[in-house]
Amino acid sequence: MPSLFAQFLRERQFLLNLAPTTLEWYTHAFKWLPSESPTADELKDAVVRMRTKGLKATGCNSAIRAINAYLKWSGSPLKQPQLKEPQLILPTFSASDVRRLLSWKPKGFPQRRLHLLVLFLLDTGCRITEALTVRVRELDMENLLVTLDGKGSKQRVVPFSFELRKAIFRFIRDFGRKVDALLFASRTETQLGRRDMLRDVKNLCRRLGFTPPARTLHAFRHTFAVNYLRRGGSVFHLQKVLGHSTLGMTRRYANLMTEDLSAVHERVSLLTL
Repeated sequence: MPSLFAQFLRERQFLLNLAPTTLEWYTHAFKWLPSESPTADELKDAVVRMRTKGLKATGCNSAIRAINAYLKWSGSPLKQPQLKEPQLILPTFSASDVRRLLSWKPKGFPQRRLHLLVLFLLDTGCRITEALTVRVRELDMENLLVTLDGKGSKQRVVPFSFELRKAIFRFIRDFGRKVDALLFASRTETQLGRRDMLRDVKNLCRRLGFTPPARTLHAFRHTFAVNYLRRGGSVFHLQKVLGHSTLGMTRRYANLMTEDLSAVHERVSLLTL
């Protein structure tokens, strides 16, 4: 008879159709538990061990959410409270950083591919894993739309700009990208690795004369979202574009950047009347 952990994962896989990465997330979280039926004290001890190992509050909460889902499924009355997370300013690329990235003149296939990836992330706000799995056939060049495979195997259609279409068209034409091929692929037509792209983007930032922001690849997504709202986009439309299941995360982008707050304050300050 399979263990409870195995049964839980099997049901999640075949009844909820969860992605392999989500199943791996559950499996990793279960490694913190001493048994399949942990006590309240064992749950607390698991969190203490996470912190002792150096996990930040966000990392601990990720594991706690997976553990709580398992506890609920198993019928346990226990639920481990999540840790309070610091509300940090989301890392973004500055306007000058973006200008440097856009004005870069790449040469050859690897540089052209990297430049297009940067443009794609900035223009669509998609996750790096979504960008690296896009196939040419999923690009609707006529209507400026791309179909993305998001978290939990949820597809969504996202618009892109005329400028990005020009860049995509040239890339496909110059390098003979076939309809069924990945848009971004290695020379052997295999999927590019996230870590490799992170390395290449960081090196590009330094070559262009600026320090890459924290969480560099995800900072493209933050930059897109902040700019979307800054230019008058709706938070509800942004939720759909980013593929958030709730408005909770999307609302974080509504907390405008310091420069926006400063500009507003200068207009409304009583001292300037």
